[in-house]
Amino acid sequence: MSKQYRLVLCTCPADGSADTLAHGLVSEHLAGCVNILPGLTSVYPWQGNIETGKEQLLLIKTDTAALPALETYLKHHHPYELPEIIAVPIREGLAEYLQWLDSWIKS
Repeated sequence: MSKQYRLVLCTCPADGSADTLAHGLVSEHLAGCVNILPGLTSVYPWQGNIETGKEQLLLIKTDTAALPALETYLKHHHPYELPEIIAVPIREGLAEYLQWLDSWIKS
């Protein structure tokens, strides 16, 4: 696998914004697939308080070259002031699936 791929994790409020973000990322060819995992509860410090919130998790499949544009898109469209954007390298994957990602993602 010569091209580099990433799995991007991004939490969203449980208010429908995850669906909007997922559709936007795929429509803009920044991701080949986005899974939305509902039912998360996150506990985190924010502005001096310990917060608890119901969230959804986006699992975003992309390539390294598209990552800067994907981050820009999320920062611009995400409802959070500071969105969680964590990119994890995909070390291995089914070659046909990765080729399918290549056919969609603009990088």
